[in-house]
Amino acid sequence: MAGWLASLPEGTTATDVSAAPCPASNPYRDSIRGVALPRGQYIRSNLFTHSGHSGSSFSGASSYYPSNDSGSSSGWASAAAAADLGTQELTVISYRMVTDGYTQRMVQAFEYGGDPDRALEIWFFELDVDWVLQMREQHVLRRKLPDMSASSLQDLVGRWIRALTVIVFNIRNLAVAVHKMPPIAVAQFGKASVSAMLVFVNAILTVPKTHKLRAVVDMFICVSSVSYYMFTTLVISPEAKSIFSEIGGSLEGEGNRLLKALCSMMEEVRTFIEDDDSWAVEILQGRGEVHRNTRLMVDCIMSMKMTRTSARRHSSANLRGLVDNSVDYLKDVLLRKSELCPDLSMRYLFLLNNSYFIVQVSEPSGDNHGIKLTPECEKYMDSYLDASWGHVLPCISKSKFPGLLCCWINTSSHTKFESAFYQTYNAQKFWKVPDPLLRDALRIAITKRVISGYHNYLDEHPELKKQVRRESSGPDVLKEMLGQIFEG
Repeated sequence: MAGWLASLPEGTTATDVSAAPCPASNPYRDSIRGVALPRGQYIRSNLFTHSGHSGSSFSGASSYYPSNDSGSSSGWASAAAAADLGTQELTVISYRMVTDGYTQRMVQAFEYGGDPDRALEIWFFELDVDWVLQMREQHVLRRKLPDMSASSLQDLVGRWIRALTVIVFNIRNLAVAVHKMPPIAVAQFGKASVSAMLVFVNAILTVPKTHKLRAVVDMFICVSSVSYYMFTTLVISPEAKSIFSEIGGSLEGEGNRLLKALCSMMEEVRTFIEDDDSWAVEILQGRGEVHRNTRLMVDCIMSMKMTRTSARRHSSANLRGLVDNSVDYLKDVLLRKSELCPDLSMRYLFLLNNSYFIVQVSEPSGDNHGIKLTPECEKYMDSYLDASWGHVLPCISKSKFPGLLCCWINTSSHTKFESAFYQTYNAQKFWKVPDPLLRDALRIAITKRVISGYHNYLDEHPELKKQVRRESSGPDVLKEMLGQIFEG
């Protein structure tokens, strides 16, 4: 005890601590507020809103579409790096709170100051979550949670995540430095702090399903990570170690509740997508573009996928299974819903666009120098080319008849070729392929399929080639036209 008291500023008492949370020269609250959230800036959508489609609570989807520099694997790496940076910053703040003696004074006030609740109020104020304590008494804030906007709710979640992380790091630092603090006092203070914080988990889980997926995912990341640190905390006192294990068990239990809620929400998303009766109409209206339900599910998958960089222990494996299962489900539902489209060409373009969009999340590939399609995307691209352009080049017959008859046949065949080309081109000119890499790849594939053969055919028929040049319908003209297709 004497060694611990010696670590505090001379003359400090528990009463003094209750009167002043921290020295003015240590603005911990402002520092904690200034730490960027692990992944908030990477989620582009408001997945669940109050005003949804057809009376549902599920909205359409975000405008997010991964491009050659935002949806690639490097984008995920940047997000993961940001998550690590946030943790490091909170670790530094926690370490400073301990080395300044602030956390020790909070423990002293809680254990020996005569008013543990007052000590927690001061402690939570500095952590920027004093409102959490009020929720234990069914404060008005708790009743307002269901009516909060997504941004307001996420702000509370962000403050809670920062605070819980700092709490665990502080307690763990004190527990390791056993010569400075009695382990049992640290453990009891930690248990009281964490227990008060976990009230917010229950409050979030009782909020209706509207716009809380991101909140649940972010909280799961935090709880899963900090529970690992609690389980790996080393203390000498058996009694203190028991309390630390209890804290870790509580955190893990809440993490399991959050994961269960996440699974339930994904089932609700699936039900909504499956029962949506607008698939056929919207595929035609969107001209084969990425469907809003695909964007909705992919946003959910993005949220879950990001947690795998932070989640610990068995939770990571559970999330991996949930992500993989969701990807497989989405591919299956797209294949089934595409059959509602009567236009075979649009059906395959729809499957190509949507499958590539999924790949950008589940199996990101490609960079600024090119694109690498998965076998599934290659299959849909080939099917589209066969359905849309497969009949164009065969219009050019290779006649073996001599003289004028051959010339007449060649001219007639060329007319059929032009007619087939322009008919397909005009019908599909305003169809849309949103991703620029995929759009370029598809244009190149059409050019190879049609224009290359057309060019060879004209080389074999010089007289027709001269005529085509005069009429301005040569291969270069058609190739330039293809360079403008799929812009929407």
